[in-house]
Amino acid sequence: MRDTRRMKRMVRAGKKHQITGLGLNLIPILDILTVLVCFLLFHSFNGDMPAAQVRLPYSIVETRPRETVHIVVTPEVVLVQDEAVVSTRKLLDGMSEMVPEVAERLRQLEPHLPQTAAEDRELTVLADKTIQFKVLKKILSTCTASGYGKISLAVVQKAAKKS
Repeated sequence: MRDTRRMKRMVRAGKKHQITGLGLNLIPILDILTVLVCFLLFHSFNGDMPAAQVRLPYSIVETRPRETVHIVVTPEVVLVQDEAVVSTRKLLDGMSEMVPEVAERLRQLEPHLPQTAAEDRELTVLADKTIQFKVLKKILSTCTASGYGKISLAVVQKAAKKS
């Protein structure tokens, strides 16, 4: 078939109306998504982050942690608000039911806490799952004697088993 001038003109006119070069550019989208993921990971934790050497026990929990005074019990040391106060080995070997070092540190923190009734003061204990219960009992007794009425034990949330 012969190309006439009219046919050539129609082909040229058709090319003018075609949209070209509007392909989807993925690089800016990936940049935005990367920034969004980093932001969400950075701000996804509410409450206290356990130290790397503390392996929390697992539990099925429903509520999110609140901002409270926190005590971290590692296999080596007990930390109150990220300050080392006593060796865990000393608590294991000691005969006393109270821990005076922890009580003293809690007294030091009182002026920095909001003024609430003694039974409303909150405290969170983050303890390694290998810590013996008698060590935890000494720490919990000391916290109760220091006027903390609401004491929580932090655990790692695991999914509920479906029956």
